[in-house]
Amino acid sequence: MPILDAHTLELFSRSPDQTRRLGMRLGALMRPGDVICLQGDLGAGKTTLVQGIARGWGSLDVVSSPTFVLVNVYRRPEGHSLFHLDAYRLSTYEEAVDLDIDNLIQEGALVIEWPERIAPILPSERLWINLTWVSEEQRSLLFTPVGTRYRHLVQHLRRQVLGVVHAVGR
Repeated sequence: MPILDAHTLELFSRSPDQTRRLGMRLGALMRPGDVICLQGDLGAGKTTLVQGIARGWGSLDVVSSPTFVLVNVYRRPEGHSLFHLDAYRLSTYEEAVDLDIDNLIQEGALVIEWPERIAPILPSERLWINLTWVSEEQRSLLFTPVGTRYRHLVQHLRRQVLGVVHAVGR
């Protein structure tokens, strides 16, 4: 296992409810303009995490995987939207250009499942979360922030979840 840098955070979830609660904490820290990328195999917990993110964001909308519609929108009462994009069915990143990702980011926050499929058109600064299936009830979540905004977001998340500001050496 690689040694993580001071900005990267690795957490383990032992249930779907725990994954949702972690998502709620993340969603509460998010603001319009944020881009969260969720990478992981089928069944890794991406949509479960988004359920929590949407709730923490303040939306009461039902969260489901947008695999067939590509983008779901979850609104919160004050009007900002959380856009949930699933790039699984896109063959090339060029297909995502028509989705006008820049406009989605201007209108709210964006969470992307299967972001590696459209990486060339993603903003350079973002939070990348790699979800890995460990066992039936356990997932690993590796938070890799790119950019100052996301380093601060991960630092706040670390403080909330672990009660520490800096990573402890491994």
